[in-house]
Amino acid sequence: MKERLTDALYGLGWATVKKLPEPLAAALGRTVADAAWKRRGKGVLRLESNLARVVPDAGPERLAELSKAGMRSYMRYWMESFRLPTWDEERAKRSFELNGLSRLTDGLAAGKGVVLALPHLANWDLAGVWATRALGIPFTTVAERLKPETLYDRFVEYRESLGMEVLPHTGGSAFGTLARRLREGRMVCLVADRDLSSSGVEVKFFGESARMPAGPALLAQQTGALLLPVTLWYDETPVMKGRIHPPVDLPETGTRAEKTSVMTQALADAFATGIADHPEDWHMLQRLWLADLESSGHEERRP
Repeated sequence: MKERLTDALYGLGWATVKKLPEPLAAALGRTVADAAWKRRGKGVLRLESNLARVVPDAGPERLAELSKAGMRSYMRYWMESFRLPTWDEERAKRSFELNGLSRLTDGLAAGKGVVLALPHLANWDLAGVWATRALGIPFTTVAERLKPETLYDRFVEYRESLGMEVLPHTGGSAFGTLARRLREGRMVCLVADRDLSSSGVEVKFFGESARMPAGPALLAQQTGALLLPVTLWYDETPVMKGRIHPPVDLPETGTRAEKTSVMTQALADAFATGIADHPEDWHMLQRLWLADLESSGHEERRP
């Protein structure tokens, strides 16, 4: 029943929010965010716990301010995402400004293939629409299999409607397909600040141990693709901002596991820079650090 209700709520969002005038949709998002923040549920409390590591000198009042802003940022993500399928090329173009774009375009022009790795900052789907509709650059990504299956199907259909090729996270075939796309000189985008498997790489993240996926580093090693960290953020304008960081170098020596560890740590460091600059836009409402995961005995999922 809970899964059916979740699916129905997402379906209602996609069906109705995209029909609202944009100012009304934004106001609705803020209202929902503030109501969720006031309830002080598990997600809000987990967000504050995570932010306490990002901003270690913040007291309770500052953490509360950050979590309130964080919930507003998170709901802005959803309000925008529900409306993205209705955006035309012009709307997509004026929605996003990206610093360091030449790192991506030069990599693609060289025919090497490019892996873009992002944390859960701001709206990665909006950045994807900008890439496909404003730049005309298609890409391949991976989606976690959600429950119920109908909800997963909604997310796949939604992202494919935005011009993305979407592969299931489970099943074992995604890595091979991603590698083929990169060898064809194409782009792969992966949200990579939280491991969803048992094969994650342990990294130091804001001074504590966490696990992040090995996939981006392994794909770069196996295919010779350029590995580029990307961070996103909102400001006071309607235009989301982003930065492509310098490429992660492939170590000259070491085993594959050692190289993967070094490269994944470099991604974690780039992510930490972007998150520290804009902590309110990091939508991490789940356990991330190993100490928290071990104390809970399980991992939480999110769309």
